[in-house]
Amino acid sequence: MKKIILAIAAICMLASFTHKELTWVAIGDSITYLNDHKNETQDRLTKGYLTQVTEKLDYIHYVNKGYNGWTSGGIADSFDKLNIPKGDIYTVFLGTNDWWQGRPIGTIDDYKNKTGNKTINGSFRIILDKIKALNPNAKIVLMTPLQRVDFVYILDKRNTADGSYKEKNGQTLEAVANAIVAIAQLENIPVNDLYHNPDFMLPNLVKFKRVKDATSGQYVDLPYPKFLNVPFNPADDYPYPVEAMNLTYDGLHPSDKGCAVIAKSLVKIMKKFD
Repeated sequence: MKKIILAIAAICMLASFTHKELTWVAIGDSITYLNDHKNETQDRLTKGYLTQVTEKLDYIHYVNKGYNGWTSGGIADSFDKLNIPKGDIYTVFLGTNDWWQGRPIGTIDDYKNKTGNKTINGSFRIILDKIKALNPNAKIVLMTPLQRVDFVYILDKRNTADGSYKEKNGQTLEAVANAIVAIAQLENIPVNDLYHNPDFMLPNLVKFKRVKDATSGQYVDLPYPKFLNVPFNPADDYPYPVEAMNLTYDGLHPSDKGCAVIAKSLVKIMKKFD
């Protein structure tokens, strides 16, 4: 009898440590996409945030629905064509391309009143409504965009973008992040506010930017903010050599180190889901 009781106790203990399998659908832009396309980073990224989360929470299995260069407006417009599956958990990590493309943020009333896909607030309402239609019981986590310094695309030096220290179309990237936080608060769902994460402050994104001195013609390595307003010529060497990498490898996209920060913050949220 004692052996039977001990066996039952052991089974119960094992069950308490066994978590049911969960499907995580990660909706996002290139930061999400690159997790499974590391060759497009010239292998500067070796372990994206999706991989790092699921290494920590091995009962969670991700579906990567990240799209290079896409905005919340693009996702909202094409949601039904993207074959986004039913999942147990959805993360929505968008906003940086909306900001750079100058899409209007709108107001929380655009979200509340379903005013359509003309503003970021309206786009997020469409996306969240579509997710809820797929699975009304799904856990949803919103993620704010990261701060960014001057971006230079590693595969095409002509593709550049200013950092979030500037406004675009009269809007700050922080205002986009704040709008996403407000939506999460209205919906009473978790938000991973990466924009205000102290690890992702502008001085931490790259160690330096390598630029050519206009007077001497020699390359110099300038840390943030000394490289601001120093022009970059696409004919010059790539301004972020491997040794310049810190939390990003190109001023915008997270390195393994940056993805570890994202993953750590997501794990804190997602480990509570069952």
